[in-house]
Amino acid sequence: MFKESRRQFNDHQTYPCPACRCGTLTPITLTEALGCEICRHIFTLDLEQHLLKMVDRDPSITWRWTGQQWRGQHLGQLEINWIYWFLGFVLVLMPPGLIAVSGLLFPPVSGSAWAWFPFIWASITLVAHLTLVIWMITEAYQFPLLLYLRTKWQQLWRVSH
Repeated sequence: MFKESRRQFNDHQTYPCPACRCGTLTPITLTEALGCEICRHIFTLDLEQHLLKMVDRDPSITWRWTGQQWRGQHLGQLEINWIYWFLGFVLVLMPPGLIAVSGLLFPPVSGSAWAWFPFIWASITLVAHLTLVIWMITEAYQFPLLLYLRTKWQQLWRVSH
């Protein structure tokens, strides 16, 4: 489909959709916007900087055209270095670890109906904090995870029916 080594960037061509990675962006008649035929998102172009911005999402996601494909732009000049990774691991492991250690140091009465509670609580805390950290990473790198999963689900649904 896109065989050229580098394509010029303009508002009269079709491009692959960077959001769902399945559809094609085409100009919307009588507007200065592009739309995707699969995910139905609306995008605006900045021709001078070769940027594409999803305008129907807050915060909006931005991509830069390289001549062959879209590259995601991070929020500002954000780079996730080792300090952020360390803080993410601490946020994920410390609260459930404290709950598990307190459950081991001060165990419930053996044979009681609530003897399982500290370990289930630690597990739920681990999953909740891991979900928060993954959500923050996907927002920082502007990867539309829910949109991607919904698009894949719709494709599988169409194939099976």
